[in-house]
Amino acid sequence: MQGRMMFQPLLISSLIEHAAQYHGDTAVISKNTDLTMTHTTWLQISDNAKRFAQALNQMGIQAQDCVATIAWNNHRHLEAWYAISGNEMICHTINPRLFPEQLIFIINDAKDRVILFDKTFLPLIVAVKAHIPLVEHFICLSAHDADVAQALPEVKFYDALIAEQNADFVWPIFDETTASSLCYTSGTTGNPKGALYSHRSTTLHSMAIALPDSMGLSAKDVMMPVVPMFHVNAWGTPYAAAMVGSTLVLPGPGLDGTSLVNLIDQYQVSIALGVPTIWQGLLTAAKKLGSQLSSMKRNVVGGSACPASMINTFKDVYDCDTIHAWGMTETSPLGTAAQLKAKHLQLSDAEQVKVRLSQGRPPFGVSLRLCDQEQGTDTIKADGEQTGNLQIKGHWIIDAYFGKDQSALTSDGWFDTGDIATLDADGYLRISDRAKDLIKSGGEWISSVELENIALDFNHDISMAAVIAAKHPKWDERPVLIAVRHPESQLTEIEILKYYADKVAKWQIPDKVIFVESIPLNGTGKMLKKELREQFENVLMNEPSS
Repeated sequence: MQGRMMFQPLLISSLIEHAAQYHGDTAVISKNTDLTMTHTTWLQISDNAKRFAQALNQMGIQAQDCVATIAWNNHRHLEAWYAISGNEMICHTINPRLFPEQLIFIINDAKDRVILFDKTFLPLIVAVKAHIPLVEHFICLSAHDADVAQALPEVKFYDALIAEQNADFVWPIFDETTASSLCYTSGTTGNPKGALYSHRSTTLHSMAIALPDSMGLSAKDVMMPVVPMFHVNAWGTPYAAAMVGSTLVLPGPGLDGTSLVNLIDQYQVSIALGVPTIWQGLLTAAKKLGSQLSSMKRNVVGGSACPASMINTFKDVYDCDTIHAWGMTETSPLGTAAQLKAKHLQLSDAEQVKVRLSQGRPPFGVSLRLCDQEQGTDTIKADGEQTGNLQIKGHWIIDAYFGKDQSALTSDGWFDTGDIATLDADGYLRISDRAKDLIKSGGEWISSVELENIALDFNHDISMAAVIAAKHPKWDERPVLIAVRHPESQLTEIEILKYYADKVAKWQIPDKVIFVESIPLNGTGKMLKKELREQFENVLMNEPSS
């Protein structure tokens, strides 16, 4: 016997409908590409989304066609998101920082029929246009612009398109498992792979990230996603913001520390989200400007490990809690969030930081397990000590990559993340490393992440740190630290290696420190260790073995 309850499909359009109906006057504030500010509301976002949905229909775009966006976090981009997915089309967010060859590949692979773009990316569009023959329409997310029209004569302008429509559009109703959006991985080898999300998975994911034990979002929050909307849908936050009715501050192209501090202070942002490199810039700017970031209650750090010094600075100096989170493109992305449990409230501040330094525990809807690193099958006990291959399953976890017939899962239905980690009995996850970044020295494994975090904690002298495996004539591989010093720092190799002495076993201490001006990053702010390995993998081969 089935339950006798009403059924409504979980659709992305229901999120914007809810926001318009119950939070219609709540502000959505965004910085445009020309650095002017636009103040709008959830009701206006909803109305314009309906107008643009009608415009897409008039262009002949059909259900499940892909509509690509190459844009910053701004109100037009947000309206387009809801218009595309709500109208049963697929919103394909494109990372503009990819190499042109990768951009061409994913546009053709997705069979995009339309590309929406900010003026910033006009040169990119012009450069790849001849190589993307399936694209029929180019739409600039702005009012009419003579420079854009001259460079791209067939261009349409977003403001003109929606001005021709009205807001009486009714969102179609369809199966909740229908594809809603498409994101490609930012892998550093081979072609990117697409993760195709559904309306059901996205709606459930939005509920999960809003939970108190995740990001704790509500209508009282002023949320600023610094993570780009082209990076795993800004971690799903624009959907969750509509679901709970948060005020939304969209920072546009200005992601430097000073711009972010000014936005936080001017609009009283209570929660912001971004990768560690973003927060390092923000903390430097806040100190320089004398800002107390008084409105900030919590910040979310993901993308790579967060050093203890950053968590401590946010808490001790700015009274802001840091939520360490973990996820992947293939997991929508939320897999875990490091929120405390009741029993942790009795711990000292230092012990609480240790918990927060973990990647956290999974919300309802996600399960984690560890498997043997060598065999890849035997499950390892979650005791917080033993490491293994991290595998995940859940309501918003990938099943198969876009355009691929074969499953992306293990034979018993789990997705192998490629991370090496520990789990404890409460489900707290600690990532040791990416499997490809582990260093095997004399048959023993060394975590590059652990060594990087120690370097970043050294007296605030190091702004970025990467540890790579360098070839060694005796030990096969040894760790080498590649570091970027703060401009005023006079830190030496001897000083930083001495700092490691009482923090890890002697055999784990890096053999060498190389100071560089910058470390290469991919389009989502992650360090490109592959490039560093190619550059420095032989630095120890001519040195005396020890």
